[in-house]
Amino acid sequence: MNKVVWSHSALKDYESCARKYEKVRVLKLHKFEETEATRYGTQLHLAAEEYIRDDKPLPEQFSFIQTTLDALNKRSGRKLCEHQMALTIDLQPCAWVGPDVWVRGIADLLIVDDDILTAWVVDYKTGNNKYPDLEQLRLMALMVFAHFPHIRKVNAALLFVVKNDMVKFQMAREDADKAWWNYRERIARIEQAHDTGVWNPKPSPLCPWCPVHSCEHHPKH
Repeated sequence: MNKVVWSHSALKDYESCARKYEKVRVLKLHKFEETEATRYGTQLHLAAEEYIRDDKPLPEQFSFIQTTLDALNKRSGRKLCEHQMALTIDLQPCAWVGPDVWVRGIADLLIVDDDILTAWVVDYKTGNNKYPDLEQLRLMALMVFAHFPHIRKVNAALLFVVKNDMVKFQMAREDADKAWWNYRERIARIEQAHDTGVWNPKPSPLCPWCPVHSCEHHPKH
């Protein structure tokens, strides 16, 4: 069994603050608390999934994304909604849950065009577009290459639905090996933290919103 099973969000959490990562993801001392913003995001993702996959009409509150979804739906290729992908440490596709899982990722919308050997990955974002995180798209592209060996190019995008903005990313298959080595180096740091038990905090302006109140950098400590 792998010591570290990771995802884009898990790696981001560790690199933002190792102590928070330990308390939340390793020791599981703090449960996820749903907010109005996260609830809205969950509802929109479900509405988009059912519209594309089942042709189910959008709820009135999400009708503003219909034009965008229609444009995506018209693109040629297989449409896979909320598509789960998992890989072993050897980058072999595997079950979502199991002893060999090394990394996981979910594509909100994956379009696979077998004829032109190209895939599109779309990630719906309901938040602000001020600091787009392309790292998520890079990992999704890599996982698509692993799960669909015939695909030569991935076009990906963060779709900020409320802001009506799209941030694009593109990767060719020949760039995958170098990108995976970058991830392996970063995951090695998490493995080292597990081995040494050293989870150093990283103070930031986000500390007041951290659930780890026992940390000396938290205002409520």
